Amino acid sequence: MSSVWLVPDGLDGDRVDAAAARMTGLSRSRIEDLAAAGGVLVNHVPVPKSHRVRGGDLLEVEITTAPAVEVVPSEVAGIRIVHDDADIVVVDKPAGVAAHPSLGWDGPSVVEHLAAAGFRISTSGSAERQGIVQRLDVGTSGLMVVAKSEPAYTALKRAFKSREVEKTYHTLVQGHPDPFEGTIEAPIGRHPGADWKMAVTAGGRHSVTHYTMLEAFPAVTLLEIHLETGRTHQIRVHMQAIRHPCVGDPTYGGDPVLAARLGLERQWLHAVELSFLHPRTGEQVRFHSDYPEDLAAALELVRH
Repeated sequence: MSSVWLVPDGLDGDRVDAAAARMTGLSRSRIEDLAAAGGVLVNHVPVPKSHRVRGGDLLEVEITTAPAVEVVPSEVAGIRIVHDDADIVVVDKPAGVAAHPSLGWDGPSVVEHLAAAGFRISTSGSAERQGIVQRLDVGTSGLMVVAKSEPAYTALKRAFKSREVEKTYHTLVQGHPDPFEGTIEAPIGRHPGADWKMAVTAGGRHSVTHYTMLEAFPAVTLLEIHLETGRTHQIRVHMQAIRHPCVGDPTYGGDPVLAARLGLERQWLHAVELSFLHPRTGEQVRFHSDYPEDLAAALELVRH
């Protein structure tokens, strides 16, 4: 299905992905996918997502239906239920598990585990993402909240969007950030040379990461991270941007030799705390997760 719009003067100079998202109501990431497939045209010519539109341009978006991703219930070893009530379930996700099924991922997911374990979760969102209001990278462990009721889904989505949820991470990074406490404010978008990863880019989305040193060692530093925004791979990208990549993260500059010495097969990054207003009671709730075995073992090695 194709839809055509006349670009208003108010969007003159905007990137086509941003303009098309505002005009069509589709998410910016969906527009990016359509543009990559040649489905976004300006004045009848396919354009990349970074193209700048002008007032009066004819914008055409060929809206295709993405293939469905089947949710196959399957319990996953290592997922721990931290809290469960009528509205939410908080899980402690191990590394190697995705938040939800997706094209190109054939491994386990939180959604599939909850379905197999008999949890009834919110039906809002696409079938494979039902109840998911936040995501953690496959290689990142720690706390996630999943909505079970429709009101909880709406309330939590709003809370994440308005930055009312406290998300605390710990990460072990290479070297010593200077200063030991600071804020990284740098826009994040798709890597211009590799769509499968992210990067600090001029046309990216506003992204803010706050960090504080917890422990410093000869070659690495343990940091506490608080996210003001929640972009894909944000911590990993921002750590690389200040030249202190997460240990065990070769995708974003981590030294594979150091990772091997510490016995790491993924990035040293863990979601240790999650706090928010409970969607039904309005009370502040807070959850904590201890380091999993691989991260704890690596930390002991650098301490001795």
